[in-house]
Amino acid sequence: MKNKLLSVFALLAISLAAFAQPHRSEAAVRAILEDPTRAANNHNSYEFREIRDTPAPKGYKPFYISHYGRHGSRSAWGGKDYEYVIALLEKGQAADLLTQGGDSLLVAARKVLAAYNGMDGRLTPRGVREHKALARRMYSRYPGVFKGGRKVRAASSLVPRCIVSMTAFTNSLQSINPKLDIRPDTGERIMDYISPNDSKAHDITRPAYEKAKAAIAWLPDDTLGVMKALFTDPVAARAFVPSPRRLTDAVFYTADIAEDFDIEENLFRFLPFDAIYLRWARRNISLYTGQCNSVEGGEGRCEIARPTVMDIVTKADEVIASGEYAADLRFGHDYPLLALVSFLGIEGVGERIPAEEICDRWLGFWDVPMASNLQMIFYRDKKGDVLVKFLYQEEERLLRGLEPLTGPYYRWEDVKANLEGFRR
Repeated sequence: MKNKLLSVFALLAISLAAFAQPHRSEAAVRAILEDPTRAANNHNSYEFREIRDTPAPKGYKPFYISHYGRHGSRSAWGGKDYEYVIALLEKGQAADLLTQGGDSLLVAARKVLAAYNGMDGRLTPRGVREHKALARRMYSRYPGVFKGGRKVRAASSLVPRCIVSMTAFTNSLQSINPKLDIRPDTGERIMDYISPNDSKAHDITRPAYEKAKAAIAWLPDDTLGVMKALFTDPVAARAFVPSPRRLTDAVFYTADIAEDFDIEENLFRFLPFDAIYLRWARRNISLYTGQCNSVEGGEGRCEIARPTVMDIVTKADEVIASGEYAADLRFGHDYPLLALVSFLGIEGVGERIPAEEICDRWLGFWDVPMASNLQMIFYRDKKGDVLVKFLYQEEERLLRGLEPLTGPYYRWEDVKANLEGFRR
């Protein structure tokens, strides 16, 4: 009887596998094929796009900017993947089994390892350039805000990559207008709102992660493809490649950080698209379910943003009353930024999405690349009426479920009254 039951379950599993249709996000596939470096997801370098502004209502002029920015491009953690790729390719080279692609990857992997240089999470020169450019674009977009000797507050996470990002950004502003009175700061109290503790939030979001993982369970993973790309005789290469899957992982994680080190060669070309997409999708659902506003995870993940939101409101109201500061600039990490935009209900990135729809509706390479940023631009008319516009990745965004006055412009009092956008 037991054997018959096992046979029934085996047949059922085979039937389910036969009828299961792997689903890929058309938007993700299109974007990654257009630029393979996007497969790096949150390791994707910042993409500077054309700036477009909807004219403000007549009589309103910008006077203050409230900002939160993720650090720029950085190194990843640990060099084991790069070392693994190099070690296996060197064995292939010694056995005269490397393809031309294998030779190219060996050279590139050595460059990645040298650039990493044993330093985890270090801001790279590319990350410095990203923040310098973002500052220049902010200044040129809103020159009136930074006119004369106005004061600018800048606060950073204690983590060095954030401090260096802040320095690059503020130095860039000051190079344009040396009269600016810029006041950078960091410290334990600042960490309370720049990088709130989220240790409990991951437990809350676990159900969403498990459900989202199931949604990609049927996706193919062509691990043989990397063997064919790198070795002239994949069968012979198995003598020193114990796990093609492990090699595929290591090649992927070598490729996904290369651009952050200014290694412009496309290292994803050594991987079949099935292998690339699966690894992109896994990280994408991990990012969203762990840091954003999933249906299954509920509202708990957004709560860590409350101290950041309160800091934004307090300082904005202070400036509205006194006019003392031109801007408040904050430099931190991806997870507080994603919690913040989820709390506020920023459309396109802070959406509340069920697990099975994540990869169709939320794309990490655009929604949280290196140097991601939220900018809140405040406008005022002669009567003192205050409006605010939200920019994410420098693009105008609406708030989910809250009616603007016009275009992307909201009354500040309306925004304050409806801050908890994740509940809308």
